[in-house]
Amino acid sequence: MSGPPFKPLRHLPFWIGLWALAVLGVVVVCLIPPPPLPPLPENGDKAEHFIAYFLLSASAVQLFRRGRALLAVGLALVAMGACIEFAQGALTATRSADPFDALANTVGVVVGLATACTPLRDLLLRLQPRRDGAGER
Repeated sequence: MSGPPFKPLRHLPFWIGLWALAVLGVVVVCLIPPPPLPPLPENGDKAEHFIAYFLLSASAVQLFRRGRALLAVGLALVAMGACIEFAQGALTATRSADPFDALANTVGVVVGLATACTPLRDLLLRLQPRRDGAGER
């Protein structure tokens, strides 16, 4: 028997909503026409892909308990990255599919999930006020 998939965070719906908005933001930014910015160095966009998916998965580590739930989220993020690349090639005229972008996404997810093996895994839990009244007078 497994427990709840989420950590016992105060304001959990807020944190889940914020994370879901971040996921949605990545999807939207990847599918809308790119803004007119100065060109990046060759393959510089791979760093953007890595950072975006690292942040999504490291944030998931803050919300989800380790185990099946976190693994499922990681796999879903990898699948999302691959589907976005496919959609860029098949559904947009201003973007193109790049398998190396999907690879950068995947590496970002793996490195973000690796934060579950560090003391940073419970950063959000440690930042919330204590409920037991300890230390209050």
